[in-house]
Amino acid sequence: MSNPGMGGQPPVAPKKPKDTMKTLSRLLKYLNKYWFYIFISIISIAFITLGTVYATRLIGVAIDKHIATADFNGLAKVCITLLAIYLGTSLCTWLQNYLLLLVGQNVVASIRKEIFEKIQRLPLKYFDTTTHGELMSRVTNDVDNISMALNSSISQVFQSALTIVGTLAMMIYLSIPLTLAAIVTIPIMLVATKAVTSRSRKYYKEKQERLGKLNGHIEEIISGQKVVKVFCQEDEMTQTFSNRNTDLLEVGVRAEIFSGMIGPIMMALNNMTYAIVVATGGLMMVMGLPMTLGTISNFIIYSKQFARPLNELANQVNSMMAAFAGAERVFEVLDEPEEPKDTIDSVELKEVEGDVVLSNVNFSYEEGHPILKEVNLYAKPGQTIAFVGPTGAGKTTIINLLTRFYDIDTGSITIDGHDIKQIKRKSLRSNLGIVLQDTYLFTDTIRENIRYGRLDATDGEIKEAAKLANAHEFIKRLPDGYDTVLSDGGGNLSQGQRQMLAIARAILANPSVLILDEATSSVDTRTEVKIQEAMHNLMKGRTNFVIAHRLSTIKDADLIAVVNHGEIIERGNHDELMEKKGFYYNLYRNQFETDVAV
Repeated sequence: MSNPGMGGQPPVAPKKPKDTMKTLSRLLKYLNKYWFYIFISIISIAFITLGTVYATRLIGVAIDKHIATADFNGLAKVCITLLAIYLGTSLCTWLQNYLLLLVGQNVVASIRKEIFEKIQRLPLKYFDTTTHGELMSRVTNDVDNISMALNSSISQVFQSALTIVGTLAMMIYLSIPLTLAAIVTIPIMLVATKAVTSRSRKYYKEKQERLGKLNGHIEEIISGQKVVKVFCQEDEMTQTFSNRNTDLLEVGVRAEIFSGMIGPIMMALNNMTYAIVVATGGLMMVMGLPMTLGTISNFIIYSKQFARPLNELANQVNSMMAAFAGAERVFEVLDEPEEPKDTIDSVELKEVEGDVVLSNVNFSYEEGHPILKEVNLYAKPGQTIAFVGPTGAGKTTIINLLTRFYDIDTGSITIDGHDIKQIKRKSLRSNLGIVLQDTYLFTDTIRENIRYGRLDATDGEIKEAAKLANAHEFIKRLPDGYDTVLSDGGGNLSQGQRQMLAIARAILANPSVLILDEATSSVDTRTEVKIQEAMHNLMKGRTNFVIAHRLSTIKDADLIAVVNHGEIIERGNHDELMEKKGFYYNLYRNQFETDVAV
């Protein structure tokens, strides 16, 4: 994306992946407030684990003491006990799933809220250097990956850990030799898991980054469909998408292949473990060592119960790796520098007169590449100051500095004698009204879009603002009038109608200082007359800063500042500048001759 006013910014350099344990630790902090739910869940999981381990042991007892001896009464008691245990573990499973699902959803909701609030505090520079699609990918895809992991993995991790501990304890209690036989393949499992997950994590991180780039491309193409079609670039854009989609496919396949290797590896090792346990137990019975058929049966089940948590943890690699990659990208946004906070001695603007002074202002978007150089300007209350000059001269940059979207490097900007750095941002901006060339309207009713200028405005005040903006007549002709719902960006209105609504919104806000950034450059002459009349109503009694391509629209300005290469090279009213026959004179003559020719 390009900087307002002057050229483009370099893309943000990719950041190195953060430490996995640090990311996990940061995620766990979100769980602190839900400790009671987690505690109850752990108790439930403990009961499930103990119940499952004990139930397995009862099966071995039933084989040795009741089935082998045809003790049907004892077998019936064991079956009733098993039924009670399985019912209890089922209830506890439901309870812990419900509680941890509740915790997971609340944590994700907190993360979404935190990142959305963070976006509101980020400086404009961040949005100038980050595509909307990339940011949306972090807010949606990456947060969804965290959600899936929390919903499915928290309970899995707890239950798997307790199952491993409980099963291992029972196995050691029954037979140390068979325990050693059952766990002999565990080191191989751990080494294989570590080798595979280290690779898959790398590819999942890269996958998320490429997905963000692909989403950014899609968002840009959807937003710029008219340009794509006008210049017949459908095939080229499709090819670009195909290339990026292929890049995503390649890294996605690598990630899935490596994570998908875990299951087959674990299955092979499990089958090997069963064989080793049966062979060891059978050998002990043949040799007359203490061993029973029921114990061997227990160990076959226990070895499965012991390996299953490892398998389940391994199968969580996909979601866990995606969650860590997503969490890192989300935390990168949360760690972005915010707009500097207001200082303790910041002041509130009250009854602003509109006395604006720029003194020796210097500014650069990128160090070493100055955009504005020693800009000096004085606007008296009620005056209209117009900025003219070629594209990229720095006109819009001056507006960005007035609104503190960016802070100046050196010099000062004051309003009514207060340096804007010492004014609370909210107070400063609430006293500024801005009407841009590219008007943004929300997907809501016309009434609410105008009310956005002042949320406590009455319907009567909204209509009055619309009348002053020359918007009332066309609004009345719409099927639902002021209750007409606008499509995305106001696409169901003309450019001129959208401008009139933006002016109505600014009128309703009643700012002390007004900024008009090329507000009529995209409309026809007839509509321009209506908009000019609306802007005249808006500009009454205010200090106005106007950026205009059509020089005929600012002939009556009190001061015209000609900006070129970041400097004000000429200043004066229209007549004075025409008499000088300098830069402005040539601009005006060229434009006038072009308009006449047209």
